[in-house]
Amino acid sequence: MRFTIDKENFLKAISAADHAIAAKNAIPLMANLKIELDERGLEITGSNADMTIRSTVPYRNGEKEIIRNAGLGATLINAHLLTEVVRRMEGSEVSLEVIDESIAKLDDGRSSFKLNCVRADEYPDIDLELNGTLLELPCADFVGLVEQSAFAASTKEQRPVLTALNLEAGNQQLVATATDSARLARKSIAIESEAKFRCNVPARIIGDVVRLFEEGQLLTLSVSDAKILFAFGNTVVSSRLVSGDYPVTSAIIPHTFNFYLEANSQELLNAMSRVSLLSSERESVVKLSMREDEVEISAKSEASGSASEHLRIFSYTGERLNVSFNCLFVMDAIKALKAEDVTLCFQAEMKPFVVKNPKDESVIELITPMRTY
Repeated sequence: MRFTIDKENFLKAISAADHAIAAKNAIPLMANLKIELDERGLEITGSNADMTIRSTVPYRNGEKEIIRNAGLGATLINAHLLTEVVRRMEGSEVSLEVIDESIAKLDDGRSSFKLNCVRADEYPDIDLELNGTLLELPCADFVGLVEQSAFAASTKEQRPVLTALNLEAGNQQLVATATDSARLARKSIAIESEAKFRCNVPARIIGDVVRLFEEGQLLTLSVSDAKILFAFGNTVVSSRLVSGDYPVTSAIIPHTFNFYLEANSQELLNAMSRVSLLSSERESVVKLSMREDEVEISAKSEASGSASEHLRIFSYTGERLNVSFNCLFVMDAIKALKAEDVTLCFQAEMKPFVVKNPKDESVIELITPMRTY
């Protein structure tokens, strides 16, 4: 195998595939990228036990030639070494040639590297065909869906299903739900499709996927029993699904409230950030004391002391109410909403409360209060 390729396109493709390479591989072979040149272009594949990424570089992009001097073939090269070598090369083109199926020579006219490589036929066969239930939507819509929901997924493995983002399509809507049992985030978007599916995608993986998107791209989802595929641009990502029934969360979201606090997002974030410096070190607990003419945020720690701050811009409706909570959860929720103003809706002191954007009903952030003494 041999080819000369535009460095920028080559680096972009190997960097994308490298996202799937685990830091520690139980199978040494999977520390490699599969580099394969065929009639369609250069396919670069990286994989681990949970995710596979394949990025394709075409021979041409419009009038621009990207790959020339092509000799078809395939090989496996250490992902970390290949990425770093190409990144540090200064030429506008990189030539790669496989010698005796064991050495990959890379040259940019100035620097030359010889990297050990492995026969490609030792790499496992991975199915990346879009043969499940299909849904097409703008990448930007999916990014918003993930950013406003996935952060609430659990990072602990005790209940694996809670480490997933639940995606449910139906009635021309796509709904994403995440919860770690102490908080919940749900975001819905309209879709121009009758597709129906429900699946649990690892939140960590879906976060990696959306970081690969580029502006203006379309995303095709393919959902089957055991995996989900994301196809966009010249890249396909396959992820395993998390087995198990996702909790039925619709019943725990309240729809009627007795107390409402409207506040400026940035002022509320800044106040909680300052006050939480004196909160309990482990849980970042702050207390919100509200009445019509005053809203106070306070925190205390036996070891460090106490702090309090009053909001300047707010509107509160209801009788006096005191609610304590993990301020990191509320701050995450406010940031995810990306709104100038937010509304906190309460039923009672120890009932779960909702943080929402008053101008956007498509997203709901639910927080469980904490008992303090």
